[in-house]
Amino acid sequence: MIAEIGKTLVAVGAGILLLGGLLWLSSGTFKYFPIGRLPGDILVQNEHFTFYLPLATSILLSIGLSLFIWIWQSFMR
Repeated sequence: MIAEIGKTLVAVGAGILLLGGLLWLSSGTFKYFPIGRLPGDILVQNEHFTFYLPLATSILLSIGLSLFIWIWQSFMR
């Protein structure tokens, strides 16, 4: 039981390290990627108020993470 938790933590840590390294090495390449500014995101601005709801971005990230978890689980079986 404890060994499985340890393996999972190492795998999650390695994934975070890999993602951080990729973002660091990209050094600004992703600034042109429109994540957070997709057509379905809602932005309401007034002179005293700003409301931002990243609806399309949230849906896209949810689908991507669900697909990643599904693929991960299929490889672990």
